[in-house]
Amino acid sequence: MPKISVEIPKELLEDLDAHVGDEGKFVNRSDAIRASIRKTLDILDDIDERHGRLEEEE
Repeated sequence: MPKISVEIPKELLEDLDAHVGDEGKFVNRSDAIRASIRKTLDILDDIDERHGRLEEEE
């Protein structure tokens, strides 16, 4: 799996960390970030579909 680096504000990282770990929803930061990216892309696909901007899959 490719790796990327991202700079984010401290406050956003603190919010993310609140959802990570034994008491959180995610095992680690990477898991949380992947889930967030998937959700964001799904939302963007829904918006594009409503506006007729998605190409039909073959």
